[in-house]
Amino acid sequence: MRVGVLTFHRCINYGSYWQARCLVEAIAARGHHAVLLDHHSRAVTSREWRYAFQPLTPDRSSRADVARYGRKLRKFIAAFDALPLSAPFDLDDPAAMPPVDLAVIGSDEVLNLSHPWYGGKPIFWGEGIPAPRVVTYAASFGNYAADFVEPHWAERLRALNAISVRDDNSRGIVARATGRAPVLVLDPVLLNPPQVAPADEAPYVLVYGHHIPDWFATRVQDAARARGLRTVSVGYRNDWADEQRLDAGPGDFAALMAGARAVATTYFHGCCFALVNGKPLACAPSDYRWTKVRDLTALLGAERHLTFEDRDPFEVSALLTQPISNSVQARIADLRAQSAAWLDAALAGRA
Repeated sequence: MRVGVLTFHRCINYGSYWQARCLVEAIAARGHHAVLLDHHSRAVTSREWRYAFQPLTPDRSSRADVARYGRKLRKFIAAFDALPLSAPFDLDDPAAMPPVDLAVIGSDEVLNLSHPWYGGKPIFWGEGIPAPRVVTYAASFGNYAADFVEPHWAERLRALNAISVRDDNSRGIVARATGRAPVLVLDPVLLNPPQVAPADEAPYVLVYGHHIPDWFATRVQDAARARGLRTVSVGYRNDWADEQRLDAGPGDFAALMAGARAVATTYFHGCCFALVNGKPLACAPSDYRWTKVRDLTALLGAERHLTFEDRDPFEVSALLTQPISNSVQARIADLRAQSAAWLDAALAGRA
């Protein structure tokens, strides 16, 4: 079949890039002609690039950092161009999308109605897609939480041929809107992990996130220094870290994750990459990503990797020393098999 994956594949965000690539490669590995449906929007691109250069808003990036973020952006664009892409089409005109036998919406926050630039785009709910069948894989509402979804959105969900989601928040919203609980599956990074060579450099703790709370920064730096390790901040400036890798592209990011001694993050995909690489992990909550990391760690039985300000400060040191437990690894393996089986059924028209 010709299968089109509809997601946020052009975001200047490591997790967005890798979930898109991992899913399209997982489908292609099953013998299908899989492409990312290459939607474009000048308005979205403008907002995405503006954020890429000024990720710490309201703080302004220095001129030197703008240059580094520019190198990062160029690496992302090169990575996008290397993906298997459909012919381009306007985001707001799905009728111009090249027809496919099956459209797979997801992963990422494709159902998040409050997303700053993709929220409320009907295409991510299956509206007007030229495909005889439309399903979702690991779709998410992100931090959007509601007991009620307006009827026209609920109707679009009910019109989909099959729905799978990646978190409990999304499962609850879909169940209330449609009267049917969707299947819970793994994010594509956990389903089909990237195969990259680890970065070959002196030992370090990898830091991933921005606006990291001071209490967490202090505990991470103390833990790293106690072990004689550097702290390396990837993708965003964290002045408290020993090194800033602001110009890292998607491949650099995956290699740094694979080579790290431990990972400290506030991001969902920071957790995913640490988990699939078996790295010691400490994750602090943030307002935007709390729902995602809460549901991910609960799904995998990895709640102990979440840490909070009112906890013993030495908890972070312990988390950044202890590897991922065998029980979490086993849970990932079980859910990977279940998720792969659901994806196979969806591709075969049985889901």
